Amino acid sequence: MTDVVILGAGHNGLVCAFYLAKAGLKVTVLERRHVVGGAAVTEEFHPGFRNSTASYTVSLLNPKVIADMELARHGLTVVERKVSNFLPLPDGRHLLAGEGRTQAEVAKFSARDAERLPEYERRLEVVAAILRDWILKAPPNVVEGGWMAMLPELLKAGSLGRRAAGLDVEGRRDLLDLFAKSAGDWLDGWFESDPIKALFGFDSVVGNYASPYTPGSAYVLLHHVFGEVNGRKGVWGHALGGMGAITQAMAKACAEAGVDVRLEAPVAEVLTEKGRAVGAVTEAGDVVRARAVVSSLHPRLLFERLVDDAVVPADFRERIGNYQSGSGTFRMNVALAELPNFTALPGQGDHLTAGIIVAPSLAYMDRAHASARLKGWSDEPIVEMLIPSTLDDSLAPPGQHVASLFCQHVDPTMGDEHRETVADLMIETVDAHAPGFKASVVGRLALGPRDLERRFGLVGGDIFHGRLTLDQLFSARPVLGHADHRMPVPGLYLCGSGAHPGGGVTGAPGHNAARAVLKDLGSRR
Repeated sequence: MTDVVILGAGHNGLVCAFYLAKAGLKVTVLERRHVVGGAAVTEEFHPGFRNSTASYTVSLLNPKVIADMELARHGLTVVERKVSNFLPLPDGRHLLAGEGRTQAEVAKFSARDAERLPEYERRLEVVAAILRDWILKAPPNVVEGGWMAMLPELLKAGSLGRRAAGLDVEGRRDLLDLFAKSAGDWLDGWFESDPIKALFGFDSVVGNYASPYTPGSAYVLLHHVFGEVNGRKGVWGHALGGMGAITQAMAKACAEAGVDVRLEAPVAEVLTEKGRAVGAVTEAGDVVRARAVVSSLHPRLLFERLVDDAVVPADFRERIGNYQSGSGTFRMNVALAELPNFTALPGQGDHLTAGIIVAPSLAYMDRAHASARLKGWSDEPIVEMLIPSTLDDSLAPPGQHVASLFCQHVDPTMGDEHRETVADLMIETVDAHAPGFKASVVGRLALGPRDLERRFGLVGGDIFHGRLTLDQLFSARPVLGHADHRMPVPGLYLCGSGAHPGGGVTGAPGHNAARAVLKDLGSRR
């Protein structure tokens, strides 16, 4: 008998386990794979070449989680990119973004845009600060019952509301725009030149099977800017050793706290008695009884495969069945004999440490989405490439390199038979900007949406465990009435990215779910 059994040792499962164990509870984690980390893992994909297999860059990991788990002491080091982003353009020009250089770079294309850039960044940061304040707090939850049941939620709503009410009228209007508008409309209202709009608009389609002109995509843009690296807001970095270094450090923190992590222990069902979750049964038949069951799995996997329909309210079951999940993501790792040489900026340099974005305009991104919806994948895809070995020489043999390609858009239902065709297209897309890139590839791992689902449980290849749309955010994530991490089956909780505040390697859902469990079970310390 354990106090809590956690399903899945992804980063949120580990974060939740740590906080519960530190509070004195006995915690068991059951993980399907041979390694902890979920989608935040580092694996060898070609002899001598290692890389982050799925998630691939760091910014959103919450500073409180990093500090509480003492991840640095457990081996985590995050280094910043020397340049934030590099946007090569078809006409041979380029845009470099990074501290102290973005405004001058933008001025090459539009003096007006360069002049407006500081005000854009200031106003975006005002709203991002509100979001950061909400991340480690469960949102107001819709509950049934009398005033005594509703009072805590009303107080919570009032607290968060006061934070938003502190904004001036301009800030409130920006908040509304960023939650409801398309990124394209938002950016078109600020800037006139295509490169700067493409630079910012790319964030709105990351993990989002949508056009940058899809209403609500401005929030996805916002979701990607609330992070920080080493105390510097809005910065992106690389974990030395890959993303698996994060979850390996978390596993060490959990072991130190007394968590029992069991690998190669896939769960077959959530055990229920008299309508309450009381443990988990593995595929091997092992039964782990517990006072509470916490799942870091995608909500559809949890309720469609592991929980008995008979104990789930019909309306909730129907809504989980209609929960939208599918990010249009095609993920590749490639082993390189040499660094790429971009026509727009020849030679080696700091730009190769950046996020290299192949998507020169919002119109290009809009066409990519439309093409994927018609054909199954984009003929002119969106590609972000990172070359982490420029910052971390442990990932590849001397003189050679690894690159992460994060590609949009492919239809989330695209069949495996098209995988290699699409992988070839992605490499050729980069090669068009860096001739010789294709010839330098000595090995590759290509993961389409179905591969991401089979390997990591990302339904529809959705890196966020569900689309970040208004009907699946905040008090409505995953379903209205269960934003407090408590599922409709008593004793069952959700701690993965399908819970507030959503996807990305943040640790926030795990942190918040642990708080809910401790409130219900009580701390022993």
